[in-house]
Amino acid sequence: MVQTGSRTARGVVAPAGVFVAVAFVAAGVLGAAQAGTPIPAEVIQLTQFGPALAVAVVALLWPRTAREALTGAVGRGDGPALPGAAAVGVALQVTALLIVALSAGVYGLLTGDARFTAPGALGSPFALIVVAQLIGACAEEIGWRCLLQPLLRRRTGPLAASVVVGLLWGAWHVPVFGRPPLYAAAFLLATVSMSVVMGLAVERLRGHRLLLTGGFHTLVNLGLLLFMDEEAGALAPIALFGVTCLLAALLWVWRAPARIHVR
Repeated sequence: MVQTGSRTARGVVAPAGVFVAVAFVAAGVLGAAQAGTPIPAEVIQLTQFGPALAVAVVALLWPRTAREALTGAVGRGDGPALPGAAAVGVALQVTALLIVALSAGVYGLLTGDARFTAPGALGSPFALIVVAQLIGACAEEIGWRCLLQPLLRRRTGPLAASVVVGLLWGAWHVPVFGRPPLYAAAFLLATVSMSVVMGLAVERLRGHRLLLTGGFHTLVNLGLLLFMDEEAGALAPIALFGVTCLLAALLWVWRAPARIHVR
């Protein structure tokens, strides 16, 4: 899958660069626009549609490149299913649940407070939140894991590509960098680690990549909404979340096939 040569480099750098630039700008515009709407942030954040808009721009400018990168994002993809693909998809969702459970459990033990918010206590119907969160997560993942990750895979291995995508994905959450440096660092640790988990998972999936990565993303977001208060700015919950994500990533790297560790 890894290719070399100046033509391949240009075929990766230009669409990847445009994707990142549009994702950042679109997210900023959409975030500012949400302030003028009645849409609660706990339901969905319009910034999540920034990557999806960036995918649309790349598809207009480089239709063949986008089509090739997005192969397998929706549907079964090309060719027969890879061995163990179904188990990988299940393991990805279970990993999301374990990340939330371990983070929230340790946080509860340390603080003596389980920090559980009952779904009925939220400001909007929980069913609406679940559906909206899945839509928002998929709007992000169509860009980060379904377009950018395959593009970078043309130039580097799955682990390195996952780390780069995770760094960009974390940096795309611009407001986080208004927090103290340790908070931002813990958040970046979490995004890079989750990106490694999802990146190594999609490497072993032929199809349904969007639904599976979107499902992982949704489960994490819902878990944080119900069990953690990391968005309040406290360092402990985001640090625990980052460390738990790192442990999950290390487990996935350890369990990955040997070719994952090769460029």
